Amino acid sequence: MNGAAPLPLDLPELVIGEGAEGLVRRTILPSGIRILTEHIPGARSATVGFWLAVGSRDELGAEGGAPSHYGSTHFLEHLLFKGTPRRSALDIAVAFDAVGGEHNAITAKEYTCYYAKVRDRDLSMAVDVLADMVAASTLDPDEFETERGVILEELAMAEDDPGDVAGERLFEAVLGEHPLGRPIGGTPATIRAVGRDAVWEHYRATYSPHDLVVAVAGAVEHDVLVERVEKALRASGWDLSGSASPAARRPTAAAAIVPGAPVTVVRKPLEQVSLMLGMPGLVATDDRRVALSVLSSVLGGGMSSRLFQEVRERRGLAYSVYSFAQGYSDAGLFSLYAGCAPGRERAVSDIMLGELRRIAADGITPDELVRARGQLSGAAALALEDTDTRMSRLGRSELSTGEFVDLDEQVRRLEAVTLDDVRSIAVTLAEGSVSVSAVGPIDEAVFDDVVVAR
Repeated sequence: MNGAAPLPLDLPELVIGEGAEGLVRRTILPSGIRILTEHIPGARSATVGFWLAVGSRDELGAEGGAPSHYGSTHFLEHLLFKGTPRRSALDIAVAFDAVGGEHNAITAKEYTCYYAKVRDRDLSMAVDVLADMVAASTLDPDEFETERGVILEELAMAEDDPGDVAGERLFEAVLGEHPLGRPIGGTPATIRAVGRDAVWEHYRATYSPHDLVVAVAGAVEHDVLVERVEKALRASGWDLSGSASPAARRPTAAAAIVPGAPVTVVRKPLEQVSLMLGMPGLVATDDRRVALSVLSSVLGGGMSSRLFQEVRERRGLAYSVYSFAQGYSDAGLFSLYAGCAPGRERAVSDIMLGELRRIAADGITPDELVRARGQLSGAAALALEDTDTRMSRLGRSELSTGEFVDLDEQVRRLEAVTLDDVRSIAVTLAEGSVSVSAVGPIDEAVFDDVVVAR
């Protein structure tokens, strides 16, 4: 395939191309359901995902006397495994365990995905069960209360992980009151407060045919799958007789972000400080995101990265140190992380910001650019050995970016990144406001003059 393949929402049938990676096809049913497949020759398994473009950012707050939906998206991820009129929770679990399959779900800030990986002979079963879960979950009141306790335990487990706590606080700090700043799983307060009726309302409002994307990669025949998906959803009660356009993708114009608190410290009696520095990043569709991935690779993407070499190898100030970027439809975040001993957090933060600012001032070297291209293209190629990754690529492409990019195009875009491109994005980040999130036995005063004025 040469170049990215657009995924227009008004084209019922689309064949993207057949190359070394396999054949990619998409069908949009009259009901608005989108079905994408990537047939991989020689594969003996398949990964199937049922995607909904609803995430934690889409939950409604309590307004005008209406109940709050905060926490509903994560609640649904749990509850859809708890039974339908045709299957109990045990039936769902047994269906996959009996064939050695894997099944799970992901709640994110802008989407939810229910997925399974099975042998080729068991793909029809996986489609049937996932369709039943998505279309006909009962949200049983007793199961609801049981699962409330399970989710609270999950949140408690995350609260005991200082890295998770620092990450949640960083999103709140960088993105402020924007819905993307809210935690994906909700908070103990929102999970305790949300009622079954509110979650049911959220379910009925956001799980409908025109919201659904089904993606399958591996041993799959497209036409057979399309027929199976329709049959399974009809059997589970969805009316597919009407005509509807697929749900529009989210607007991609960058939102005006007002950051939250510049410094957030959660004091805990730990042996190590989890330290994160963050700043506004790029939206998921920004053309500069490839240059940003190169910058992140050079700065904190591996053992040869500047942060690893300077913070760990030369100074011995941390065991784990890295950078990462997250892009969403209308906002993004770039972050630097290190875990260090109490008393070293200020020195580490100065070094991390100093390395970013040094790239903004002087750029990266040609050797670093070549190494980053090789690291990113190699990692992408290795990831595509797994049908899970290929299925996720289909789902994210359809829901988020509106274009399918194969490995050849990824490599071409990486090769097009220049030294000036990387330096330019580093300047943009370095000139932005910086937020600090830290968990451990420290005081906020340590970071008094680290944060850029807002």
